Amino acid sequence: MRKKLTSATGAAKTDSKPDAKSITHYHAHIYYDPASTRDRAARLRERVAEAFPKAILGRWHDELVGPHPRAMYQIAFPRALLASFLPWLMLNRNGLTILVHPETGDDLADHTDHAAWLGGTLRLRLASFARHRKDRA
Repeated sequence: MRKKLTSATGAAKTDSKPDAKSITHYHAHIYYDPASTRDRAARLRERVAEAFPKAILGRWHDELVGPHPRAMYQIAFPRALLASFLPWLMLNRNGLTILVHPETGDDLADHTDHAAWLGGTLRLRLASFARHRKDRA
């Protein structure tokens, strides 16, 4: 699968269609402001832990990490939970912005072309993917 960059968004485009079987699991990134919405993010986190015990709650990141332009924590969840977890997040996000994306092994495409946003979109820091790819080479 060859990749191209679009000039408008910088998002990866592929010449062939990805196969849904390539999705190993999903991530939800819950964005918050440490000074004003961390408490809402904490309540959401507690509710997720209670309602979806198979979801794995990641660490809090009050400082920017990777491509994420705001403080956030990640929730990793298996493919089987998507059909129930995504609608639950839609209805229970309490005003927080959330990025949901698959894990296919192509981090750039997963965070751009394959991503779904709840509550608006944020401009990701995509240069972090270029650095990561250089480190792998």
